[in-house]
Amino acid sequence: MRIDLHMHTFLSDGELLPIELARRAAVMNHEVIAFTDHASLSNLEDIINKGTRDALLAEEFGLKVLPGVEITHVPPSKIAEVSEKAKKLGAKIVVIHGETISEPVAPGTNHESIMCEFVDILAHPGFISEEDVKLAADRGTILEITSRPSHALTNGHVAKLAQKYGAEMVVNTDTHSPKDLITEERALQIAMGAGLKKAEAEQCVYDIAQKLVRKLI
Repeated sequence: MRIDLHMHTFLSDGELLPIELARRAAVMNHEVIAFTDHASLSNLEDIINKGTRDALLAEEFGLKVLPGVEITHVPPSKIAEVSEKAKKLGAKIVVIHGETISEPVAPGTNHESIMCEFVDILAHPGFISEEDVKLAADRGTILEITSRPSHALTNGHVAKLAQKYGAEMVVNTDTHSPKDLITEERALQIAMGAGLKKAEAEQCVYDIAQKLVRKLI
């Protein structure tokens, strides 16, 4: 069964209602997904409250949904504050929009995210430094291998350093539209395309994702 912990609905820049995204994921044999719409102080409460309502409805499809957020373009010095507030408002998962090479994310975002105890996944961290990957391994921050083309160009860099220092990884889609959803087989291909062996890819797609879900729920 597929686990995908980074998805967007029309509560930010996605195309679907949260419940429609959940239904489509259920039909594609997903076991667990997360609603992680783009968020900052301006919309945290609204996104979390609305996502939680449709997460409850999605249980009728046999799907577990974690209502959460992707904190996006927040100044690095404020990441801890916003992440803690998200958790207090009921977010089950906090993803940070990392220093992808396709957007002007503020330098220091990766580091401050890893240092924050309320952050669960650092998404598409671009050319993340060796020092930050070491810290991610030590602190248990999960690094993302992404299937989203605009962010995936540095998957190989992320995977190589994560393997070197023992940081854990998961494969997410950063879904914005129905066509972005992927199968288990495709998730494994994405991981192996980043340089992982099959057994390592399976660990990211299944074991680490499942362990994180158990921790969050």
